[in-house]
Amino acid sequence: MESSKYKISVIVPVYNVEAYLRRCIDSILAQTAENLEIILVDDGSTDGSGAICDEYGEAHEKIRVCHKPNGGLTSAWKAGMELASGEFAGFVDSDDWIEPDMYERMLELALRTDADMAVCGLVFDFEDPKIPKREEISNFKKEVYDRKEIEELFPSLINDGRFFGRTLQSARVTKLFRTELIRKNMGFCDDRVSLGEDMQITFPALLDTQKLCVVQDFFPYHYWINQKSITGKYDSGYMEKVKLLAERLLSISREKNVFDFSGQIRNDFLSMTVLTVKNEIYRNYKAGRKAVTANVREICEDPEVREALRNHTMDRLSVSIKVYLWLMGKGCYNLCYWMVLVFFKVNYYLGREYRRG
Repeated sequence: MESSKYKISVIVPVYNVEAYLRRCIDSILAQTAENLEIILVDDGSTDGSGAICDEYGEAHEKIRVCHKPNGGLTSAWKAGMELASGEFAGFVDSDDWIEPDMYERMLELALRTDADMAVCGLVFDFEDPKIPKREEISNFKKEVYDRKEIEELFPSLINDGRFFGRTLQSARVTKLFRTELIRKNMGFCDDRVSLGEDMQITFPALLDTQKLCVVQDFFPYHYWINQKSITGKYDSGYMEKVKLLAERLLSISREKNVFDFSGQIRNDFLSMTVLTVKNEIYRNYKAGRKAVTANVREICEDPEVREALRNHTMDRLSVSIKVYLWLMGKGCYNLCYWMVLVFFKVNYYLGREYRRG
């Protein structure tokens, strides 16, 4: 089956990334896949990103540009999908870049195996050279999964008993989808979700997938983490975003009705809650220990969090996470505060915190 007969639509959401955008677009233009269109969605950028999009659109026939008011990441890639004309669709975020053979290899395997979704891995590339690169891929051990084998993954798809133990790496950017599969599930993608957005599409899409293929030991996607990503910005609404994501995943699980994922979603919610506590302590430390620990108390005494602490089923936790959850459950908020300052700082510089949402 000739791969050149099949077009790939690559959707690139763009928002205020003028420093990195050319690197991203050039890496897609350099793809060895022959039949490819690039859809640049300028999501109301206020820097020079929109002009760069127009420049590339005028210079390259395979590039289409869409300008829209700012609506967030989900709304941007949804707008791109509306314009997609390829039989397959992929996504690249505008501050990242990809290796030249990424889409050719994924498409060839998808066509050879008649798969609805192809999966590869990614590399976390840090601006800070002291932080080592780290590879990440979905925990799929085989090259090809038929429908029965996909369903056998369901009991550990979102959580396998470990902290953030997702068998499915949620990143949409490491997937090549049949376009019809994405369009079928776009209705599950809520523009309000701004944390873990990718799970809204990769989760329901996989639940509909009849055959899945995995390009083994292949890490062509470069996820760029600059100093701004590392230091981050304090988000006082982080917990509400975590709750909204869990709510959306439960809604997807119930509507698809192919497996009861509620326990796994609870485990994932609790893992995300630990990151919420980290966000409060590590990024709001200037507010002072007393104010921060009061906020940690509010997070940990939320009824949904208490229920998750009591009833989670993660039985493969590290000692440090077990201790931390115990401290959260027992109300030892000062110890939570000091432990985060040490534990998460170490994990930052080991590159362990970064996961695609």
